[in-house]
Amino acid sequence: MSYQVLARKWRPTNFSKVAGQAHVLKSLQNALDNERLHHAYLFIGTRGVGKTTLARILAKCLNCERGVSSTPCEECNSCVEINEGRFIDLIEVDAASRTKVEDTRELLDNVQYAPARGRFKVYLIDEVHMLSNHSFNALLKTLEEPPPHVKFLFATTDPKKLPVTVLSRCLQFNLKNLSPQLIVGYLAQVLTDEKIEFDEDALWQVAVAASGSMRDALTLIDQAISYCQGKIQREGVVEMLGVPEQQQVYALLEVMAKKDAGEMINLVNLMAEKTPDFMHTLDSFLSLLHRVAIAQVLPKAIDNSYGDREQIEELASKFTGEDIQLYYQLGVKGRDDLTFTADTKSAFEMILLRMLVFSPEYVETAQKLQPDEPGARGTVNGIKKKNSDLAHESEPSPAKAAFEKHVEALPSKNSRHREQHGAAETPKQADKNFNGLNNEGWLRDYCNLVVDGIAANVLANSQLNKIEGDTLHFLLDAKHSSVFNKELIPKLSRAVSDLYKRELNVIITIGELTKETPAELSQRQKQELHKKMVSEFEGDKNVQELLRHFTGTVVEETIAPTNEPGKS
Repeated sequence: MSYQVLARKWRPTNFSKVAGQAHVLKSLQNALDNERLHHAYLFIGTRGVGKTTLARILAKCLNCERGVSSTPCEECNSCVEINEGRFIDLIEVDAASRTKVEDTRELLDNVQYAPARGRFKVYLIDEVHMLSNHSFNALLKTLEEPPPHVKFLFATTDPKKLPVTVLSRCLQFNLKNLSPQLIVGYLAQVLTDEKIEFDEDALWQVAVAASGSMRDALTLIDQAISYCQGKIQREGVVEMLGVPEQQQVYALLEVMAKKDAGEMINLVNLMAEKTPDFMHTLDSFLSLLHRVAIAQVLPKAIDNSYGDREQIEELASKFTGEDIQLYYQLGVKGRDDLTFTADTKSAFEMILLRMLVFSPEYVETAQKLQPDEPGARGTVNGIKKKNSDLAHESEPSPAKAAFEKHVEALPSKNSRHREQHGAAETPKQADKNFNGLNNEGWLRDYCNLVVDGIAANVLANSQLNKIEGDTLHFLLDAKHSSVFNKELIPKLSRAVSDLYKRELNVIITIGELTKETPAELSQRQKQELHKKMVSEFEGDKNVQELLRHFTGTVVEETIAPTNEPGKS
């Protein structure tokens, strides 16, 4: 007896066996039980989510000899023949191989004739978006007013290619990608019935690799059974798929939290020994970042996909929200690098290094390290080498010493700021500015604040309410509250402390503003300056002469200041 693949053997034969798609099943079952039947149904979804399966079950429900219902008997001749694919009144058409208008006309020639065996003549057209425009035009009239004994069932993976005239004549059902949890549960049931031993971790790897497709998952299980010689094991599935072990992805993020570039490169090299598919590795890393971001905002909302809820929560506590969002965006953009490069390992390493060096925490670490600090030698932008022999490192070469001297001479961010805004204030001057500080003083001092990123945005849109001891109470505009999170507080406190040369704490509350903020002050000053420039421009004699001769008008939005000579 020939072997039947699992995807065909376990294809559902009634609605109760379908995995997921509850929103579609409910609509179809209610319509069948109440005999409110439409003449055309369109099933939309990606590959392997059940479009054709649902269409066949619907055809069986319509033609069951015991009557139309959502639970076909599975015993009558019609049900048996539909299950075996030989029911004469179920006409299945592959639109990809019959795209011509002649094929469609030939198909519709028999629409007018009554069904030979069943209650309805059902036309199931798979990948209907592949039909030509002429074919759609030939189908339209029949689709709008078919004979009462005809039902059309369409399936497509690309509804955007269907004409609106066809879409408007069909009931549309959008099938969702299946979640990994649902796929794992279904696979476990299949393997239990097949009496095949399995590791649950291996099923999770298959479910993630299937990307929401149950058919792909069953196909991978078939492959895994052969690869693992009848027993599905995690190690074998990982090796078969060419994907990293999940714990290696966790370890990679742990290394990112330490800002340790050397250890990160070593881990990537270890992955490369068993993981040639770095695109899948990056996807797993992005999925992990997504779950960490969810854990930071809504801890109760994270799923327990790999039994790793506690590990996800621990990782979430090691990163700022800014870093996770930055890593995710850089990872998504970096997928193109993996697509167009020959050496995917190098491209993957570059993506990870980009995440490190662009991190605000990475820059701050680099600035805090001084040349004479222990561990400062042998670092690159503040990332320490984890090398036990570092303490016995030989004296640097003359070229290296010259390079380090050159790096020390480079102006830091703070020094560049001081050059732009004048010499730094002495502690006595800072105390004088801090004593009796109010919102007007805050507006004056904000321009000397050394801070960037989201933290700068928060303080720029906040008014100073009051000072209690060494605590500054700010009120953040509710319109900008979406960018604020409590993890910014240490960075805000440090920036304000550096400004006033004393240890200060910052408390941020959100509400409606009653006073001007630094951002509003800056905007107002720009508007006043622009208004003044427009007035001076319009008052210029040459401009007035041009307007008089050429009957022109002044477009105020185009008037902008120009750089003075010698300034950039």
